[in-house]
Amino acid sequence: MLDDTLKAQLKAYLERLQKPVELVATLDDGATSNELRELLNDIRAQSDKITVVEKNDADVRKPSFLITNPGTDTGVRFAGVPLGHEFTSLVLALLQVGGHPSKEAADLLEQVKSLDGDFHFETYYSLSCHNCPDVVQALNLMSVLNPRITHTAIDGGVFREEIERNEIMGVPTVFLNGKHFGQGRMELGEIVAKIDSGATKREAAKLNAKEAFDVLIVGGGPAGAAAAVYAARKGIRTGVAAERFGGQVLDTLDIENYISISKTDGPKFAAALEQHVRDYEVDIMNLQRAQALKPAASEGGLIEVLLENGATLRSKSVIVSTGARWRNMNVPGEEQYRTKGVTYCPHCDGPLFKGKAVAVIGGGNSGVEAAIDLAGVVKHVTLLEFAPELKADAVLQRKLKSLPNVDIIVNAQTTEVNGDGQRVTGITYKDRVGGEVRQLALEGIFVQIGLLPNTDWLKGTVELSKFGEVVVDAHGRTSVPGVFAAGDCTTVPYKQIVIAAGDGAKAALSAFDHLIRVSAPHKRARPPPAAGHFGALFFCVLQIVD
Repeated sequence: MLDDTLKAQLKAYLERLQKPVELVATLDDGATSNELRELLNDIRAQSDKITVVEKNDADVRKPSFLITNPGTDTGVRFAGVPLGHEFTSLVLALLQVGGHPSKEAADLLEQVKSLDGDFHFETYYSLSCHNCPDVVQALNLMSVLNPRITHTAIDGGVFREEIERNEIMGVPTVFLNGKHFGQGRMELGEIVAKIDSGATKREAAKLNAKEAFDVLIVGGGPAGAAAAVYAARKGIRTGVAAERFGGQVLDTLDIENYISISKTDGPKFAAALEQHVRDYEVDIMNLQRAQALKPAASEGGLIEVLLENGATLRSKSVIVSTGARWRNMNVPGEEQYRTKGVTYCPHCDGPLFKGKAVAVIGGGNSGVEAAIDLAGVVKHVTLLEFAPELKADAVLQRKLKSLPNVDIIVNAQTTEVNGDGQRVTGITYKDRVGGEVRQLALEGIFVQIGLLPNTDWLKGTVELSKFGEVVVDAHGRTSVPGVFAAGDCTTVPYKQIVIAAGDGAKAALSAFDHLIRVSAPHKRARPPPAAGHFGALFFCVLQIVD
């Protein structure tokens, strides 16, 4: 099951186990059970602290296994064979059940331990989903910390009957005590806040008590991370308020055009961004969504950023780097059938449409790449492009046109998403040349039509372009003194990671120049660069356990 290199790396990690771990397998005679048995035996062979037992429990999914400690019946359960992106979740679960401490904030861990109530979570994932591990790992950790919390991570590709019965058309999908709890990427703090009714009020009070920053960065993507590093290296008080650190990079699968890094994926890249920022004395305030910006009353005064939880952060300068989000089609039926056939992540949700007919909306690189990926999974793909021709790179177009189960329709204006009240059944589009209105019968729609800047909270305060982008000059300055902007939310052309990072650095340098001209920034000791970390294959594991 595991090759020799992977076994050696796994063995090194399992040396961190502080107490015995028992893998309790519930299997049948199927091929997937045999595959799981082989995996568990490979794991057992890497540590004398691990034992494997098989138990025939009629009330438990087959195949599945519980990661627990001998003599107990609680822990982390996986239903299916957690390989692919979820292999990291498996390794972390082994370590955490085995007593290795989490690196999450101490106050958040205590909050999980003190949750009062019985919480039984189930998460449906796909092995190709790069958004799923964050959710699986957060809920696994909660079940390790609090005996009244249980979690089962379920491979939707193995338990397809459950996928159909629960009408799941997007992953990760989480159920709590049998009822739908949430869908999409969620971090530990976000999950805890949803079930701890007093968390929002306590967090707002903590943020309100913070002293003013010299530079406050709103947004934690590549632009925000670069701005934070450059500002912190100036030795000034720096804060980052981010809705989710990493931003849209977290939803990106392959990254092959960031100079000096031949190839990586979004979650790994985002983890590296955050780690680099944490190498410096930066106050990272994650899971914070900005609601409004209030300019300083006078030159050199404090700018205020109001957050959705009611808190207010104050700073001598602000860098806006809130990035962008996927653009919606804005047609009837789209919102009604979101997560019921309308989706925006082909890598995450593609496996749920195996053997079905789907459409991809958009003929740019993202749309064509999505169609190529989906063609290897689904029965048939129809790509619809509004313009007279596709806009994707020629090499991608050639690949797409070589696939036998793909149709391409140009001059197609999508006008409606059709459904039966429960799920998508088709799409209606208008031929922009002949004017005919046509319908396609299908079960999934993947929307890939570009981005919208996350700048709604700035309307009426900062000058925006007709596309909603923050208008900036060559230094990243906005129309409001002391407020700078960087990255995909601005008028800077070419929305690329490397451009956003450079933009963030430029904005930080401009903000520092502003500070030394209008006020004396608060200097603080600059910490030495953090020591490098090791290992490549288990990069995500390292980010969490080291």
